[in-house]
Formats: sequence, structure tokens, C-alpha cells
Amino acid sequence: MGKLNLAADSNPDECVWSSLKKEAAAYATKEVALSSLLHATILDQDSLGGALVNHLSEKLATPDFSTLKLRKILTQAIEADPSIVDFAAKDLLAVKDRDPACTSFLQAFLYFKGFMAIQTYRCSHALYTGGRDLLAFHLQNRSSELFGVDINPAARIGHGTMLDHATGFVMGETAVIGNNCSILQGVTLGGTGKADEDRHPKVGNKVLIGANASVLGNIKIGDSSKIAAGSVVLKDVSENCTVAGVPAKPVGGPCCDNPAKSMVQTL
Repeated sequence: MGKLNLAADSNPDECVWSSLKKEAAAYATKEVALSSLLHATILDQDSLGGALVNHLSEKLATPDFSTLKLRKILTQAIEADPSIVDFAAKDLLAVKDRDPACTSFLQAFLYFKGFMAIQTYRCSHALYTGGRDLLAFHLQNRSSELFGVDINPAARIGHGTMLDHATGFVMGETAVIGNNCSILQGVTLGGTGKADEDRHPKVGNKVLIGANASVLGNIKIGDSSKIAAGSVVLKDVSENCTVAGVPAKPVGGPCCDNPAKSMVQTL
């Protein structure tokens, strides 16, 4: 499948949804065994939001919390924060554009746990900010169980986010991720100590964080910076800077305008 070209005045939600339906229709014919799943999840839905609610509710359901109940809750979350659907479309575009292993929007939507974990977080965040904290923590717990991703619902994440592989990603309560960032497996955005105040990292836009890196404390990671795999970052990182090591230190200046998009992880 080729890249999706968006016109300047196009709506990412509508464009991604149109492509997703076309891909689902093609595979429903090609893989008959998956036809029922593709129809129920995508082809019988009216919008990307509806497909997202259906897919996540099926994934997150438990014997004590049925799919039907979850559909109602997730629909309420999207009604409370319509940007969830727009951000989901931008997240899908990010995965399709940056991950060479991604062959289609359909593959990412159905099977990439990083994408599903981020969308579960977005719904939990909407519930949390609406005062429904226990439901938000329930979704956080289920996401951790299913996807190996633990994001506090109070945290804030921008659009165009890609969690590559995603297993072991942890994000604390007061942490922030900007727009168009790429983060690999095993990354921790954690706090230090037991202080109740702002204690987690603030990650800027277009940042690339390599596998198993730990970013700790109320520190700022500047726009278009790169954190090498396995690093432990304890101090602010300047814009357009590459850091590596334990503890992490600057090892280079600007590597490119957008490390998160290039996904080049060498120093």
C-alpha cells in the first residue's frame, strides 16, 4: 500500500477512514476467515470513531465489564473530547509513515498494540478530566494487562504519536509528550521521590526516544532532540540535541529537523 497523500485542506480523519475501509474491503475478500471481523470492526461502522469504539471495547472487555458497557463508556469519552478521533487518525498516519514494518492502516489499527494503547489512554484521559477517575484507572489497568503499556490517565500526549513495539512503556502522572514524537519499547518517563507536585518529564515536539531509555524527574526534553537507546536522562536536553549514556550527556548537535520522523537511531 502506498503513502496517503493529504491535500492542504483535507481532513485526516476522513482520509484515513476512507483508506481504512478500502483496505478492509479488499482483505475481506482476500482473507475470508477474517471477513466477519473486518465487517464487524470496520465495514459495518459509520465512522473512524465508531470503529475505534467497537475495536477497543472488544479488546478491553472482561467478564465483569462487558463489551456493551465499554462501548457506552468509550462513546461518552469521545463525545466529551471529539479530538480523540482526529488524534487517532494522526497517530495512524504517523505509524504508517514512520514504521517500515507497517504495510497498511488496517494492520496498525487492528494489531499494533502501541496504537491501541495510545487510543485507550486518550479515552481514559477524557474520562479522568471529566471527573470519572475510577473508570479512567480501570482502562489504564486493562491497557497495562493487554498491551504491556502503563500510561497514567492524567498524563498528556499530543497527536502524531508512535509507540513502536510499545512493550514496557511507562508514563507517569505529570508527564507530557508533545506532538509528532516516536518512542520505542521499554521507555520510562518517570518521577523521582514521592513528592506530590509536578515530578515527571516534559517531552517536546518531534522527539525520538530509543529503546529502554529512562527519562526521570521534572526535566525538559527540547523539540527535535534524540535520546539514544538505554540512556538514563536526569537533566534537561536542549532542542536539536542528541544525548546518550548513563547518565546521558550531549554527544551531538542537530541530526535532522525531525528525528521522530527519520527514525535514525544511530549517533
